[in-house]
Amino acid sequence: MFSKLGVAHPDLKAYLALYLVCFVWGITWIASKEAVNFMPPLQMAGLRQLLAGLVYFIYFSLRGHALPKGKAWTPILLLAALNFVISNGLNTWGLKYISAGLGAIIGAIFPLWLVIIETFRNPDRLPRLAYLGLILGFGGILVIFYEHLADFLNLEFLLGIILSILATWAWSFGTIYTKAYAQRFNPYYSIGLQMLISGTFLSLVSYGSGHVIPLANIPGNAWIAIGFLAIISSVFTFIAYVYALQQLPTNLVSVYAYINPVVAVITGWLFFGEILTFFLLLGIGITLAGVYLVNTSFRRQRMGYLPPRNRI
Repeated sequence: MFSKLGVAHPDLKAYLALYLVCFVWGITWIASKEAVNFMPPLQMAGLRQLLAGLVYFIYFSLRGHALPKGKAWTPILLLAALNFVISNGLNTWGLKYISAGLGAIIGAIFPLWLVIIETFRNPDRLPRLAYLGLILGFGGILVIFYEHLADFLNLEFLLGIILSILATWAWSFGTIYTKAYAQRFNPYYSIGLQMLISGTFLSLVSYGSGHVIPLANIPGNAWIAIGFLAIISSVFTFIAYVYALQQLPTNLVSVYAYINPVVAVITGWLFFGEILTFFLLLGIGITLAGVYLVNTSFRRQRMGYLPPRNRI
């Protein structure tokens, strides 16, 4: 795709891809919030994933790619459940009750959950800097929610927070499983199949529970949001993300995780009237600093700069 942009220098194309990821995946939260204002969230998530999955499936089928066989389906089915049914499904549901900015911030803290999971799995291998990042990250979350203490008495707001946190847990377990157990299979095709499976499941759940509206009653701006989420975010931007990973250092590409919530918060404030306060901005800075320390500690440990904790 990016070879058609007419940009000669491969690094420039990679940077353009990274800018696309930083910007589009930040706006994705706003698009999801806009869509769930007009329709049931699980129906919206199902439609989004079905459309994106069909794009991948049709493309690879036309190019003659065979479906996975036997045990190759195990990681696809498990990751479909963790990353899309639970993580994306609950994230979308949570946005029914909280702002897009808060959803994006909670989504950005998943590296902190990775630290906690790894602590239970193998505490001796965790660097101390990771623990400092963990404390700092959750300290930032407390600052953000300082102004929302009264909102926790609102059961819908509380439900939105719980759903968003559960979604980050599912994404964290999906990340760990992918690194440890996922078998070799075309990653693009795998993602498409995961979306197709999860989109079908979420749609069946929505229609089975009666939490749907007729497709003809979905307003135009909601369809625009769904189209943006399915085609721009789930297809083109994901391709851009993989391209950037292939061409740029991983630690540079990881900057998107810090920019996405900032884009979501600012866009929500500018166009949707979401509240932007001093404590929110301060909490974002502290939280993202904690996430940065966690990512930095693991990167240094992998590169041999920082020994495991039991060697200090």
